[in-house]
Amino acid sequence: MTGMMASNLVSRWSGAFWSGALSICAIVAIIRPAHADPRAVVELFTSQGCSSCPPADKVIGELSNDPSIIALSMPIDYWDYLGWKDTLADSRFSARQRAYSRMRGDREVYTPQAVVNGSVHVIGSDRAGIENAIGKTVKDDSVMSVPVKMSLAGKQINVSVAASKEPAVSHGEVWICSIAKSVPIAISRGENRGQQITYHNVVRSLLKVGDWNGHPESWTVPLENLTRDGVDGAVVYVQDGSREKPGPMLGAAYTSLH
Repeated sequence: MTGMMASNLVSRWSGAFWSGALSICAIVAIIRPAHADPRAVVELFTSQGCSSCPPADKVIGELSNDPSIIALSMPIDYWDYLGWKDTLADSRFSARQRAYSRMRGDREVYTPQAVVNGSVHVIGSDRAGIENAIGKTVKDDSVMSVPVKMSLAGKQINVSVAASKEPAVSHGEVWICSIAKSVPIAISRGENRGQQITYHNVVRSLLKVGDWNGHPESWTVPLENLTRDGVDGAVVYVQDGSREKPGPMLGAAYTSLH
């Protein structure tokens, strides 16, 4: 008799527990956003003429599958003299990498180099190092703290940046870049000769949208300003500082163009 009573009590308690737990889970499911804001922007400075870069290009491909990370490839042009001219390189990416170095004050410019959230650099093939850098940068309350939204509407992209959540965050530049999600390249000369390497989320254009002053702002960007052969995505980011003096990433968003 005592055993049966105990069994009944356990069954009732267990049923009540799981009923309550399921109710809590349901509440959590309702209040959890469908798409969380990204926690990091990772920029890889890479080159088709760099024999150390293919492993980093692969890592960026893996990171591009993580919806919480905006991973970008920015091919540089300063290794072109080594025997193979990078077919995706842009001198603006080389200048951006040097600007980051000046802001950090370390003169560290190399490939493959990943810059995480605009502030910490790490060897681009070191995935664990990239994850550690993400963890380090997000300890700063300002980093990736500004909600950014982007939507495709007909022949234009609508960009909106919310108000700052942090009193110390009151200014940033808003940039949009078009990207090619996957670009296979056959390399016939240089350090990577004979290889076919796929580059992921390659930035194909950069356009300043405007200046953000800590208050809600919105812009419209004509799609014709971004589209070119191979472009199938776009990224908007808000960054402290300026093009010449880039600071921490304050927020970002991604959208597919197809």
